[in-house]
Amino acid sequence: MTFAYDTPSLDLKLDPDFFSLLAGSYARLVRRPLVGDGQGPDWLYNDAPFVVLAHNTEPDPRFIYANRTAQACFEYSWDEFIALPSRFSAEQPDRAERQRLLDAVTRDGFVENGRGIRIAKSGRRFWIEDVTVWQLIDESGQRLGQAAIFSSWRDA
Repeated sequence: MTFAYDTPSLDLKLDPDFFSLLAGSYARLVRRPLVGDGQGPDWLYNDAPFVVLAHNTEPDPRFIYANRTAQACFEYSWDEFIALPSRFSAEQPDRAERQRLLDAVTRDGFVENGRGIRIAKSGRRFWIEDVTVWQLIDESGQRLGQAAIFSSWRDA
């Protein structure tokens, strides 16, 4: 199954195929489930108490997924998030650290226990901690983006 994530109008909020990509990639790389039994795309998007974000593989990657917890944390609506290059989740001085983390994910498949300072739409700066970032890789091995999950954040 191949996805084209270069269309900002693509709505992946509750898409079962995208959910399978997120959860399947996480399980294969991190070796534990992303969600519990019976928790599907609706639960992950609407009810998960942790942040899940994903960006595509464009040269300047753009967010393609942000659950409601991510939207509240970063203060962007769905429509704002999916139009946003993911580099804008960090301020300019913090982007080099963020890029090193993403490069390690590209090299190693996933990284756990990441942390960094991020910025919300309002300009509020906050720490994210215990972050896991993983490659979105379909079952044929095609790299389709990267995703992140974290449940701990606090104002900087």
